[in-house]
Amino acid sequence: MSSQLKAQVTADMKTALRGGEKLRLSTIRMLLAAVKQREVDERREMTDADLLQIVEKLIKQRREAAGQFATAGRTDLETRELDEVSVLEAYLPAPLDETEIAALLEATIAATGAAGPKDMGKVMNALRPQIQGRADMSRVSALVKARLAG
Repeated sequence: MSSQLKAQVTADMKTALRGGEKLRLSTIRMLLAAVKQREVDERREMTDADLLQIVEKLIKQRREAAGQFATAGRTDLETRELDEVSVLEAYLPAPLDETEIAALLEATIAATGAAGPKDMGKVMNALRPQIQGRADMSRVSALVKARLAG
């Protein structure tokens, strides 16, 4: 994990520990465990981009679990999962609005010379580093697909 983000997460963990914030502490520990597991699996230090991917994955898992708990009528567990999402979202950069996404999309299409749907992968690969953690990638993918189809 990069030193800046690692320092922030570690400081947040110490603050949560001192403040007796059990939910926040357990969520941060879960994040650090996921990072450590990936570092061990891949035998390398995590970069900021890797950390963002891990945080996004954990958020997605928590939202899916919350939906399942809601369906099952377990609002207590649903609330806990959504609270964990709130803690994890603090580590994501500020989200992009629709106009910023559209501007990045147009600039990337122009830069890559994409002409049709067959170039979607090229556009997404170029966009990903700029948008990672700042927008829902499935929504961005749908926008790219619609723009290249039309």
